[in-house]
Amino acid sequence: MTEHTKVDFGADGVDGETASTPGPTVLEKAAPRSERMASNKIECNACPVLCQISEGRTGACDRYANADGRLIRVDPVVFLARSPSTDEAGQKQEAAVEFGGSPAAHDAATEQALFVTGVGASSTYPDYKPAPFIVASKLDDVDMITVVTEGIFSYCSFKVKIDTDRFLGPEQSNVRCHGEIVGHVSTAEYGSQMLSLGGVHHLTGGSKKEGRVTCDMMLALGNKQAVELSIDGGASLLIRAGAAPVVDGVEEQRMRVGCGSATIGIFAKQWFGHADEVVVVDDHITGVLTEHQAGRCLGMTRSGLKIRGRKSTPGRYFQVANPGTGWGGTDIQDPLAIVEGFDPAVAKPGLRLLMVSTTGEHAQWYELDEDLVPRIAPMPDAVRRTVERIGENCEPSLATVLFLGGAGGSLRAGATENPVLLTRAIKQKQVNVTCGGAPAYVWPGGGITVMVDVSRMPDHSFGTVPTPAIVAPIEFTMTYDAYRDLGGHLDAVRSLESVLANGPYHTDGAPLSRRTLARHPDNPWPPAMPPMLG
Repeated sequence: MTEHTKVDFGADGVDGETASTPGPTVLEKAAPRSERMASNKIECNACPVLCQISEGRTGACDRYANADGRLIRVDPVVFLARSPSTDEAGQKQEAAVEFGGSPAAHDAATEQALFVTGVGASSTYPDYKPAPFIVASKLDDVDMITVVTEGIFSYCSFKVKIDTDRFLGPEQSNVRCHGEIVGHVSTAEYGSQMLSLGGVHHLTGGSKKEGRVTCDMMLALGNKQAVELSIDGGASLLIRAGAAPVVDGVEEQRMRVGCGSATIGIFAKQWFGHADEVVVVDDHITGVLTEHQAGRCLGMTRSGLKIRGRKSTPGRYFQVANPGTGWGGTDIQDPLAIVEGFDPAVAKPGLRLLMVSTTGEHAQWYELDEDLVPRIAPMPDAVRRTVERIGENCEPSLATVLFLGGAGGSLRAGATENPVLLTRAIKQKQVNVTCGGAPAYVWPGGGITVMVDVSRMPDHSFGTVPTPAIVAPIEFTMTYDAYRDLGGHLDAVRSLESVLANGPYHTDGAPLSRRTLARHPDNPWPPAMPPMLG
């Protein structure tokens, strides 16, 4: 199934192109044949699009294909292992193998060290089907059940945390990808700017192009690929999960050590005796050492410096400049632009002044001349070391991508005939929720709204369907008794041994494939452990 072809659809389908795909791995049963469908096609019912797929071609999602008249799942199911499996030569083994094709498939120790993820598992659409995997296992002699599926998420988004002092754009400004609006700027947090990207209104509430661009952007973000974005009235961005963000073509290096006031508090004692005044330039709170409580506690005398901005409390100033990409996240390149002058009744010639940003990337040393004009002078080594210490205390800038999705009724129906019982069990801490084996945070309140760091999920965990919507893995783990009590599909429960030997629940018995990866080192093991047993 490597041919790059035009996708075939039914009468009410959508148009699009498929990408090249790897060889077939997981097989699924096709939908009943439509009378209007050509005899050389098969209909896929894995999502509402109902692609009619010709021999040798894939559906619009690139996840299913027609191989010799059978509907096959292109991607392997991903299993997680406590540690990487190795071959006889000691090399890490991650290649796809057929279910039942591994000599160690039925080994009890191997089973204990494996966890079935939703990556490649297939979905429950059209809803009446149990989840593809409902796996029984034992944990500390307790009978456990893990319900494994891929969810089709229309109601989902990505929350992106960008570590930067640079001004990215006004709050609520549109974020664009290829010219289409795909999200908005959210609140600024301590040393970071938040973006909200995707969401159902961009996926389905706008134009067809907006939906496609949004879906493609979300897929790339979730799969840890780089995405180019622009912000109305702000910066251009290049972001990738776990990598340094690029703002207006410049790669970010440091996350601020603190606001200007906090930086004064942290380093006041180190500056004492080496500088007569220190100004830490910051778009939020610019700090002035001798006015600040830290300077007063050290017995420092006022320098007579007059600074622009709105005074908040002693030594703390708001709005010294406009937001920007210069010093401390302001629009200034010359720090003296925020200095109105010096009070001649207080200031003295020779006064030593350090001006520095909240990351230490910008710093300048001045000394006052006879006219009380600050002149650039060589920075003393002791002062330079404090500037370097600021940089040392700044964490590396990263772009963090969190998937946020609402697990709705169709997904829950794959676990139980009474979906609200699953929701209640999760809120009562009887069920552990993971996404690709990564720990998921379940939001309080109604529904199953999960949030997960994509960098802790396996690579290529996300897919799409052209409705458009995002496809994401999700797993629910609980005790057998809890699953029974919430009305689970007990007749679909199988042991891990049976899964390894035979593959997913929905199969026509043809050869299937799985891939075993090492768990992310930061994720707990086993990922199946419910909070009540943790």
